[in-house]
Amino acid sequence: MIKRELYMNKIRPFMDKQLVKVLTGIRRCGKSVMLKLIQDELKDQGAKENQFLDLNFEDMANLELTNAETLHKVVMNKSEENSELKYLFFDEIQEVKDWEKCINSLLSKGKFDIYITGSNAKLLSGELATYLSGRYIEIHIYPFSYREFLELYYKYDESKQVDDRFNRYIEIGGFPFISHFAEEPLAVSQYLKDIYNSVLIKDVMKRNQYRDVDLLERILLYVIAHIGETFSANSISKYFKSEGRRVAPETVLNQLTACEDAFLFHRLKRFDIAGKQILQFNEKFYIADHGLRQAIYGNNQRDVQRVLENIIYMEMLRRGYTIHVGRVGNMEVDFVCEREDQRIYLQIAYLLASDETIEREFGSLLAINDNYPKYVLTMDKFDMGRQGIIHRYIPDFLISE
Repeated sequence: MIKRELYMNKIRPFMDKQLVKVLTGIRRCGKSVMLKLIQDELKDQGAKENQFLDLNFEDMANLELTNAETLHKVVMNKSEENSELKYLFFDEIQEVKDWEKCINSLLSKGKFDIYITGSNAKLLSGELATYLSGRYIEIHIYPFSYREFLELYYKYDESKQVDDRFNRYIEIGGFPFISHFAEEPLAVSQYLKDIYNSVLIKDVMKRNQYRDVDLLERILLYVIAHIGETFSANSISKYFKSEGRRVAPETVLNQLTACEDAFLFHRLKRFDIAGKQILQFNEKFYIADHGLRQAIYGNNQRDVQRVLENIIYMEMLRRGYTIHVGRVGNMEVDFVCEREDQRIYLQIAYLLASDETIEREFGSLLAINDNYPKYVLTMDKFDMGRQGIIHRYIPDFLISE
């Protein structure tokens, strides 16, 4: 088990504070393990075992606790029996009916340090904001970054070349539990398909009461195949029409939004760099983990340009950036990344194999008239940077600070 310091560094300032710590993210990305890591750190600081109450609400043993009133009563009873009870860890809290009322009441007691996880963005934003009003901190957990992937898989193995390691990451992605059977391709594929189906059934269909499984799967397969491409709900609707099936753009949009809420996809809007405006049309989508794409659609190596974009996009989210597609004149910048008062521009390509490619990737960055850092990221190992634009080998960029 790796320490996942990227997230622990975000959590530490709020430990032992009267704020609910909310860990969100797609199923199986490691939220439960993060709760264990937090408990281990608290114990290292002197907390005792009897101060913890740890409940997973997807465990059938806790089924009777999946309503707010019962859960609240059980916690308060345990608190009366054990005056030292302090730390509450609730995994997959969305399984508890009216959970936010229970958490709000427990927080108001002033005696508990509360940590919860959930797998739905809508559940853990709007409702929390209403009931807890500024008394929570949300930390998004993602599948393994490339740096974490190397730490887990190759920490004590220097026999593999960098290209081999990165190609393996492209194929299997970063879901943590895969490390238990990473050398079994069929097992990896089956596990990733099971994650995908679990998200669809539990977090999309059940929550939103969708019944047309076939339609949802077809829409998602289209998006997965076209990761990183600019398209709209209307263009997907037209595609289905050409296939002899009528689907309203509103239906497409609603289902994609539901998948975003389940953290399966992340939507990327366009940004006019010169006009500093967000453009509300022709957006891009990226999948939470590129290993899912390989398992559901295949062809990650063939579509390596798309997958590289996906990997870089998810990495910049991990690093805390807000990201948009950039437009400058009639040219496009893959990612405009902003964090506090920082901004960087990123262009991603597989290889700078021709003068035309070099002109395209560097040209759009040269057209931007500001002094923020500008990068071209590729799989070329030779430094091809020019005119103040930095060129980086993608695996090196991913393991850099």
